[in-house]
Amino acid sequence: ELEAERRELEEKTAIYVYDAEIPRQVEEQFGDDFQHSLEAIRENPQMTDVLQRPDRYKTYGEAFLRKLYEKGVVALMPEHRAKGDDFVISIVRGNTVQRQTVQSVLDLAKAKSYVSDSLPYSRLAQPEFLLPLLQNVLRPNVLYSDSLTQKYVKDQLSGIGAAQGLVRADDLIVSQGERITPLIYQKLVSYREAEMKSGSRWSSYVILLGYLLLTAFIVGLLVAFLRVNAPEVFRDTGKLIFFLMWVVIYSVLVYLVERKSSLSAYVIPFAVAPIVIKTFFSDRLALFTHLIVVMMVSVLSSQGYEFTILQLMAGIVAVMTNPDERDWTAFFRALFFIFAAYLIGHLGITLLQEGRLSMDELSFLGWICVSVFLTLLAYPLVPLLGRMFGYVSPILLVELSDMNRPLLQELALKAPGTLQHSLQVGNMAETAARAIGADALLVKVGALYHDIGKTLHPEYFIENQSGRNPHEDLSDLESAKIIIQHVPDGVALAKKYGLPEQIIDFIRTHHGTTRTEYFYRNYLKAHPDEQVDESLFRYPGPKPGSKEQTILMLADSLEASSKSLKDPTAEDIDKLADQVIAGKLAAGQLDDSAMTFREFKICTEIFKKTLKNIHHIRVEYPK
Repeated sequence: ELEAERRELEEKTAIYVYDAEIPRQVEEQFGDDFQHSLEAIRENPQMTDVLQRPDRYKTYGEAFLRKLYEKGVVALMPEHRAKGDDFVISIVRGNTVQRQTVQSVLDLAKAKSYVSDSLPYSRLAQPEFLLPLLQNVLRPNVLYSDSLTQKYVKDQLSGIGAAQGLVRADDLIVSQGERITPLIYQKLVSYREAEMKSGSRWSSYVILLGYLLLTAFIVGLLVAFLRVNAPEVFRDTGKLIFFLMWVVIYSVLVYLVERKSSLSAYVIPFAVAPIVIKTFFSDRLALFTHLIVVMMVSVLSSQGYEFTILQLMAGIVAVMTNPDERDWTAFFRALFFIFAAYLIGHLGITLLQEGRLSMDELSFLGWICVSVFLTLLAYPLVPLLGRMFGYVSPILLVELSDMNRPLLQELALKAPGTLQHSLQVGNMAETAARAIGADALLVKVGALYHDIGKTLHPEYFIENQSGRNPHEDLSDLESAKIIIQHVPDGVALAKKYGLPEQIIDFIRTHHGTTRTEYFYRNYLKAHPDEQVDESLFRYPGPKPGSKEQTILMLADSLEASSKSLKDPTAEDIDKLADQVIAGKLAAGQLDDSAMTFREFKICTEIFKKTLKNIHHIRVEYPK
């Protein structure tokens, strides 16, 4: 069994060691070869640029080699290559170990191919001079260590002894350029463990403290912004979690992509967050949350300032393009603009930094193509997160407006007059909402459902009566109770059928805390000496708060009141609208409304115009 484990470990283990001396040797050889080649072309008229600026070519070649050897050129063993692209090797570099798949390592053939592919795109006028020089001096500097591999296998099988030697204070463990032997490797591992147990542990804590301070400050900025600019979000734990969730998700994604894979952080679709947030909240909240997310991942990521700038640009474009989840064309148009923002931003920064473009841009182009494609996830995330957190998305509103929904079918069957009233109110409210920039679709759907409580006792509401009025057999107090009850009944029905809270709020607020005025006044006349409990004749409320709820209350009252007019003129409609709205204001029903005085005026004019169209009132022209 032990032998089988040994064979299995040997099959899976391959330790390579980074040799820091080879890059220096290669650079020295390149310098010698460069001088010899330079002498050889002295009389070559085609190499004038090289002869005029030799230092530029030499510096470029040396920088190119350093870039290659920084990554490491691997002398991949044939038996390891034969195990497939997914076989993982371990590369020891100093006191760190990096794991890479066979497919991802840079071997000698790939390095030479990279040289030939990249040089033509350099800023050099005659890059062909450097091509043979660079390719000829290249040799691997990451070499397989059979001794370390066997030692690792042995240690795994038998365990490492408690002590294998002694390193005194000021003893030299390894010098620069020295090959890593099994003993040195073990000393380095022990040294790292000793550091963690002693003084360097404090250093790690200090670094961790720095991360915690920055993280806490950035998250604190988001919470403070929400407290000042969106108190309704700050006071709601669910909404607060929704916003903080994006910071956590993207931080984890960046960590996984950069530390646990060979992918670039550019592959992460950062534009998803502002697109989803703006669907449920304002553009301002979406943009600020995106800013916080980018700040956070920039702290945690190894990417430079270019990454931060590009993600901010893409997020701003995502908010500005206003993709509509109900329209695939608009959504794809938004994706195109996001892609353009990434591309233009990257090209601009590259030209500023390097003054040229290279083959590396193709790699970046691939990453952002994947990122923009993954931004399509915003489309299914909107309804999914909407249901999880109880938010209303445009897609859900379109679904709720379908007249084949069970609740609307029941309303059409049991209270057809109420349905017609709701449709008229919906048209009025939608037009007014669009005129002042409120959510027209939300108020339209709210209007469809605001009177669903009437389906339980439809015959007690005048729009559904065709014969005798059943209120004639009831007292004013009983009639008021039945009329008022349609609000709590509607709320109960809405919850039973799973309507979102935003729609249920329209049911609660469309009458505010007004009185059933007709029955209240009749009761006063019949009981002049009695102290009347006014609360028995009032709707439970609350008063409307949002612009959409306010619009629905006014549209509902105006549409119902206009039914009492017989052959109304334009003046009659104007007078009625002014009286109804003035009455709501005087009764304090609009005290909690978010609407401005200017918006009230705009909505009033819209309501007047719509009611005139409903009653087919035409302007009389002079003969």
